[in-house]
Amino acid sequence: MNKPRKIAIFGSTGSIGTQTLDLVRKHPDLFRVEVLTARNNLNLLIKQANEFMPETVVIANREHYDTLKSALKNLTIKVLAGEEEIEAVAGSCSSDLVVAAMVGYAGMKPVISAVGSGKDIALANKETLVVAGELIKNLANKTGSRILPVDSEHSALFQCLEGEKRSSVEKIVLTASGGPFLAYNREQLLKVTPAQALKHPNWEMGSKVTIDSATLMNKGLEVIEAKWLFDMEPEKIDVVIHPQSIIHSLVYFHDGSVKAQLGMPDMRIPILYALAFPERVVSELPRLDLPASGGLTFFKPDTSLFRSLTLAYNSLRAGGNMPCIMNAANEVAVSGFLEGRTGFLNIPEVVEYAMEKTRFEKKVSLAALEEADRESRSMAMEYINRITNNKR
Repeated sequence: MNKPRKIAIFGSTGSIGTQTLDLVRKHPDLFRVEVLTARNNLNLLIKQANEFMPETVVIANREHYDTLKSALKNLTIKVLAGEEEIEAVAGSCSSDLVVAAMVGYAGMKPVISAVGSGKDIALANKETLVVAGELIKNLANKTGSRILPVDSEHSALFQCLEGEKRSSVEKIVLTASGGPFLAYNREQLLKVTPAQALKHPNWEMGSKVTIDSATLMNKGLEVIEAKWLFDMEPEKIDVVIHPQSIIHSLVYFHDGSVKAQLGMPDMRIPILYALAFPERVVSELPRLDLPASGGLTFFKPDTSLFRSLTLAYNSLRAGGNMPCIMNAANEVAVSGFLEGRTGFLNIPEVVEYAMEKTRFEKKVSLAALEEADRESRSMAMEYINRITNNKR
C-alpha cells in the first residue's frame, strides 16, 4: 500500500472492533482510523477515540451524547449520536474500507448505506446478508462495492476461490467447531446455563455469536451468507463439525480436487486479510504447528439435537422474508436465554414458532423486511412469555 488505508469501524467496542483496532495499533503505517461507532460502551469508545484520533465518533445511544461530547471537547473530533447518524456517516465518510462489526439487525442499514456509496465492506455482521442478501448484492453490483468476508469460514472460502472459475466448483463446506456441547445428550442440554454456553472452547467472541455457535445457528447464518457471497445454492453448501477449528472451510472442485484454508483459531488473521486485501501483510500473529495440533477430526452435525441449523437451511430454501423472520426470532430467543427466561433447547422452539406464525412474503423490499423483523420479534416474545408463564 502506497499510503495508509482509511478505515471506518462500525461497532468498534465489540469483539471484532477491538481486534481490528489491535491490528491498526500494530500496523500504524498501513491503516488509519477515520470513524469509530458504538452502541452503549461509552467508556471504551472514549478511550479508543483518544488513542486513534478519528475524524468522527458516533454513539448510537443518544443518552450518552453529552458525556461523550464533553470527554472529547479538547480534540478535533466530530461527535454525533443516534442510529440514523451512524447510517448517514457510513454513506458519507471518505473511508476506503468500512468494517461492519455491529452485532445483529441494527448493523444492516449502515452496510446498505456504505454499499450504496460504493465503499468496500469488511463484513463481520452476519445478519446483513442473512436478512437482505438479495438487496445488498444487487446494490453492490450497481455501485461496484466489494464485500470482503471477515468470518473465518467465509474468509477461508474467499481465499480458496481466488483465481478459480465458479463453474468448476462442486460444493463448498463450512466447518463448525460445534461449540461446548458436542458430547451432550438431550437431558444434559435441558440443564445448560448461559454461563456454560458462553464458554467457547476455541474462539473469543461476543455473547450473541457465542450462543449461536453453541446452538449451531451461527453456522446456519453462515450458510445463508455463503449463498450470497459466493452465488451458491443450498444444495451446494455443506457443514461439517471440526472441533479443532484448524481447517476453516473447504472447496470441492469437479475434477476431484479439494482446497482448504488452515490457520490458528484467531479472528485477527481473517480480519487482517480483509483489511489489506488484495495484499498480504507480514504479521506477528500466531502460526499453525500441525504436529502439535494433536490430529484433526470431522463428523456430521446432529441436527436432531441442534435444530437451529435445519431451521436456517429451511429459511434459505423458502427465500423471501423467511431468513429475516428466522434471524429476528433468533435474536429474541438468544436474549431470552441469556436473561434466564428460557432454556437452551427452547431457542430453536422460539425460532420455529415465529417462522410458522409470521406472515411470509416471497418478494421483499427494505420496508417489507423491517415489518417482518418487527412481527417476528413480537411472535418470538409471545412464545417466550408463554414459556415464562408456564414456569410459574
